Amino acid sequence: MKLFKTEQGIFLQDNTAVYKLVQQWDEVVNRDDLFNYLTGITSTAEKVTHNKWQENLLPPIANQEVWAAGVTYLQSRDARVEESQTSGGSDLYKRVYDADRPELFFKSTPQRVVGHLQDVSIRKDSTWNVPEPELTLFINSKGKIQGYTIGNDMSSRSIEGENALYLPQAKTYDKSAAIGPCLYIIPAPISKETIISIVIKRNGVSAYADKTPLSRMKRSLEELAGFLFRELTFPDGVYLMTGTCLVPPNDFTLQPFDVVEISIDGIGTLINTIAYNS
Repeated sequence: MKLFKTEQGIFLQDNTAVYKLVQQWDEVVNRDDLFNYLTGITSTAEKVTHNKWQENLLPPIANQEVWAAGVTYLQSRDARVEESQTSGGSDLYKRVYDADRPELFFKSTPQRVVGHLQDVSIRKDSTWNVPEPELTLFINSKGKIQGYTIGNDMSSRSIEGENALYLPQAKTYDKSAAIGPCLYIIPAPISKETIISIVIKRNGVSAYADKTPLSRMKRSLEELAGFLFRELTFPDGVYLMTGTCLVPPNDFTLQPFDVVEISIDGIGTLINTIAYNS
């Protein structure tokens, strides 16, 4: 099942059938058994027979914060080590990759999040900017994973590489997080063989492309969720980006008007255009 938030309301896609829901987003998603709940309401929800419901998609979020995990893949560790060589912080990333406790950081408030076909931003004061495609979890207020979406954890590598303490500035700014196009709800945990892929287009031509299976992640999704909920509460649930190992080469940096396409098996494709904040 796929749950879409649009300017026209909330729509549930169940195979080829589409239903319009009357509930508010937080009321729908923050449940212990979201899949069975959505299965049940299809008997009473309004069935939609036109395709206009797909227009004007919004990010699938209301009052949820967005958090992120870092250095969960070996390639991500190596990239962080390389970018921080001159600052002397490379050992930090080696140690956190092997540590019991994962790296978790606050990414975005809901109003700073963008959705499918909306612009994501790069910082004007950064010389090295990349997207980070990530499987993103929706976790309910009790700490249980209920759904999945695609996340783009935009990153200013020149800023983080200069000093690890600059991580909040490298990661958190207006339009630095994209999620969508939907919330994907399935009755069992997502397969470790799920493929995450990215294509970055410049002037309509692929400038970078790669893919990876979820199985390359060192930590489990449940482990990351468990650490996030230690000493933290999320009354409406929370989104957690789970890290990336798709890292463009060091001579690549995003430019305005580049188009980033991130796809995850089962969920779909999240497309965003690069821009500066006005």
